[in-house]
Amino acid sequence: MVFTHTPPAIAGPCTSETSSASAICALSRSSGRPVPSCLSRVPVFSQLRPEEVHLLHSVMRPRHSSKGEVIFREGDRSDTLYVLSRGVVKLTKLADNGKEHILRLLFPGDFFGQFSLLQEKPHYANASTADEADICRIHRADFLEVLRRSPDTAARFMSALSSQLEEADSWASVLTLLEAERRLAKMLLYFRQKTDPSANEFKLPVSKKELAGVIGATPETLSRKLGQLADAGIVSVSRRVIRIRKEAELRRLAGED
Repeated sequence: MVFTHTPPAIAGPCTSETSSASAICALSRSSGRPVPSCLSRVPVFSQLRPEEVHLLHSVMRPRHSSKGEVIFREGDRSDTLYVLSRGVVKLTKLADNGKEHILRLLFPGDFFGQFSLLQEKPHYANASTADEADICRIHRADFLEVLRRSPDTAARFMSALSSQLEEADSWASVLTLLEAERRLAKMLLYFRQKTDPSANEFKLPVSKKELAGVIGATPETLSRKLGQLADAGIVSVSRRVIRIRKEAELRRLAGED
């Protein structure tokens, strides 16, 4: 695994009334340094008790990765859970022809490597950064101890695993059953929701060529469909920046109206 220097961690909002947020703020004040942002930004850790915050803070290792760095490769063995607090990570596999296929894009708040960690099997895919990213690592023994001490955290972790599997099944159905235009519309709405749900403008987390692979289309088809959306005034496109101008129409195309 290749990581670069560790950036300053970002403390959570001390105005929150949750016990976890209060413990994070208290720990930050007592230690004189901010706690890893993974603790303050990731939903699965949002209800930790003070002693669990202290435990995770002592074992969690935040790292900063630059764009294109490999986190792990398919076939690697690992005893680590990875938690993404900033940036985007790609899970990919190589086809027989050597072409990279994106299985999933991960956004802040997502965790990965859990199947290898829990099943003690090699990773089924490659993981690399699509942009600069902050990633925290927790070793298996430490994470299992947190789950043992906190049934609520264990329940949220299992719920998050279930949501990931449901999302994967849902997208498999989209790729199989829907036309390219609808797949693209759904993905644009998904990207907006993952980056800033309140904003109408966002930057694509991957290149247009990679986006074509994500939605199961050729780059030429993607370019044509984006052009059609732009011509209809539904979106505007400037390099990798997308601005949604007619959200209701985009949702109709995505089948979400």
